Amino acid sequence: MSFQRCVGLEVVDEALYQQYREGMMPILIRYGGSFRYDFTVAKVLKSETPAPINRLFVIAFKDKASHEAFFADPEYKKVREKFFNPSVRNSTVLATYEINH
Repeated sequence: MSFQRCVGLEVVDEALYQQYREGMMPILIRYGGSFRYDFTVAKVLKSETPAPINRLFVIAFKDKASHEAFFADPEYKKVREKFFNPSVRNSTVLATYEINH
């Protein structure tokens, strides 16, 4: 089983967002997480949120507990505060789900 989250972002500073990804990746790996899909979005045809989306990804963990522990990790929170918050204007969780393998 794995727990996954599909997220749409409005990235406003690509270079800073890349620093966020580089800084959070070792922490993500430590929790057994990975990115299954990662897209830049050229055109959104339909959206239920007024927030623009120009980046879409699916992040996966072995279970929901690992997912929650990753996002609660103090080291992750520092990286998020420094790089994610100033580089991303909007974040929309499109779905969370569990997959039985």
